[in-house]
Amino acid sequence: MPPWRIAAAGLVSLGVAMGIGRFAFTPLLPMMLADGVIDLPTASWLASANYFGYLVGALLCTFQPWIWRRIGNPPAPRATLLVRGGMVATAFLTLGMALDLPAAWPALRFFAGVASALVFVYTSGWCLSRLATAGVPAMGALIYTGPGAGIMLSGLAASAMVALKGSASLGWLIFGLLAAVLTALVWPVFHSRHEAAAPLTHSKPPADRLTSQRHRAEVVLLTFAYGLAGFGYIITATFLPVIARQTLADSAWLDLFWPIFGLGVIAGALIASRIRPTRNMRLLLAGCYGVQALGVAASLVSPTLAGFAVGSLLLGLPFTAITFFSMQEVRRLRPQQAPSFMGLLTAMYGVGQIAGPPLASALLARSASPGAGFSRSLEIAAAALLLGAVLYLWAAWRYPAATGASTAR
Repeated sequence: MPPWRIAAAGLVSLGVAMGIGRFAFTPLLPMMLADGVIDLPTASWLASANYFGYLVGALLCTFQPWIWRRIGNPPAPRATLLVRGGMVATAFLTLGMALDLPAAWPALRFFAGVASALVFVYTSGWCLSRLATAGVPAMGALIYTGPGAGIMLSGLAASAMVALKGSASLGWLIFGLLAAVLTALVWPVFHSRHEAAAPLTHSKPPADRLTSQRHRAEVVLLTFAYGLAGFGYIITATFLPVIARQTLADSAWLDLFWPIFGLGVIAGALIASRIRPTRNMRLLLAGCYGVQALGVAASLVSPTLAGFAVGSLLLGLPFTAITFFSMQEVRRLRPQQAPSFMGLLTAMYGVGQIAGPPLASALLARSASPGAGFSRSLEIAAAALLLGAVLYLWAAWRYPAATGASTAR
């Protein structure tokens, strides 16, 4: 199969799972608030339900080997089967949000999170492996333009619906149908008669015990720092349109900040695809965290149209580049256990995401105004991202053996 077809299918798959299954909620949130179907505290809990589902899905990926051993080692599911199933589930769960059944919405958002994690982990693992085998590992970064494309498309669609005075339920219906169409388009690619089952075995430890200990320490640090990325961006990514409306209530450009974020995600993934895989991923990750911290802080320093636009772009630029570089590190440190450890990192990312909306909700309740509550939340988020950058710089210094080649095998 041509590498471009693999990369294109991965792009669409992540666009469905992340851009629609997870982030369609953000541009539709102002519409749901305007329709009076939810309030801000309820919105925070709906967001957390989705992120908790994402965590559960990531843990299922991480502990799949243990789960399969516990139930008697049946034939393991193929990665492509899990990707297909997750995309179909995303389409149906998104359509379900169009129904006037608010009591069911937390469950729908939870299972959408589970599906998006499964699709993310197994699309990443399958595509990166196939592209590395084809000799074009850097092309793997292209699949991470998918979330940005989904975010930008959903944001522009939501803007059009606001202009036409459409309801949030119509938005959910349109996004669900779009997810179904995109799933059908890439369905033939995620199929191979000769594909190996999702790997369940563990690799042998390296012969050099010191190397093994260093790799273990690096995995722990990478996992923790990746969780900080999940926490650092999520408040802005969940409430960006709402935060902008608190500050720029009369601006005609309010609905464009989210598409600008998506455009930044696409641009960042394209830039990442041009970076040689032999570069030190630790330093690249530190730079990405620093850029994202600036994006979070931009709207605090300059709560203007320009500040929000620049902040949205800077927040998006490193968004999936962080994921790409981190997954490359996982494949370097644990090449035979990559899906499980990708799931572990994704789970920690989910923990960070779960913590963000409740923190914002608590600070909103204790602040004199919504603007003050959001400002305090964003200050904490930016500090978390700066801490992650410092951790990667320390790792690059502490583990010199890990610098240099960080190739995708």
